[in-house]
Amino acid sequence: MAWQWLRRLIGAAPVPDDSSGAPALDTTVTATLDLIVGLGNPGPDYEQTRHNAGYWFVDELARRNDGRFAPERKFLGDVARVSVGRHDIRLLKPTTYMNRSGQSVRALAAFFKIPPPRILVVHDDIDLPPGTVRLKRGGGHGGNNGLRDCIAHLGADFARLRLGIGHPGTKDDVVDYVLRRPGKADAAAIEEAIDKGLGAMPMLLGQGFERAMHKLHSGKKKKKKAEKPDSP
Repeated sequence: MAWQWLRRLIGAAPVPDDSSGAPALDTTVTATLDLIVGLGNPGPDYEQTRHNAGYWFVDELARRNDGRFAPERKFLGDVARVSVGRHDIRLLKPTTYMNRSGQSVRALAAFFKIPPPRILVVHDDIDLPPGTVRLKRGGGHGGNNGLRDCIAHLGADFARLRLGIGHPGTKDDVVDYVLRRPGKADAAAIEEAIDKGLGAMPMLLGQGFERAMHKLHSGKKKKKKAEKPDSP
C-alpha cells in the first residue's frame, strides 16, 4: 500500500493496525457526507507518484477503519465501505485515470442517490506547499484535471480536501513533477498532511464542515518550498 511505502521512505515505523477497536455504527446521528473520493491513477506505474495523494488518503482511511477496497465495474472504480466516527461512509478510488474521474464518481453517486454536497473529493494540490491540508466547499478546478472532470459530471457543489504537494516552479514542469514520486522530505510532509486530514474526518462527519475546517486550518502555515523533481 502506498501509505506504507511513504513511511518506509521517510524511515518511520509502520502504523499499527488499530481497526479492531473501531466504534459501532451510530444510526441516531446523520453524517454530513455519504461518499469520500480519492483521486489518482491506477496501476503500479503511478502508485508512488505525487498525483496519487488522494488515493493514499482513502487507502489509509480504509485501513484505519477495517475497510477493504474491491473493484466495482459498474462504478468504474474500487469501492470500500467503512464506519468513521460512528458514521457509515462509502470510499471510492476511480480507476478511469485522473482525467476521467468524474465518470466514476457520477456513476456511484447516481446509483446511491448521493447529491454533490454530500461528496468529499480528496486530491493533490500544487498550489499548496507539502504538508499543508485545506478543506473547502465548491470552487474551480485549479488546473487539476481530475477535479475538472468531477465538475463536468457533478457540478461544483461538492467539498474538497486539498493535499499540498508543492509546485515545481514553472508551468512547463508540472506534468513531470506530479507524475514522479516525492523525495524523502516531501513524502514526510505529505504524510503529515494526510494524517491531519484523517484526524479531522470524525469531526467533519459528526459536527459539520465549519468545525472541521477550523480544526484543519488553525495550525501555522508552512513556508517550506517543494523539492525539485527526483531523477528517474
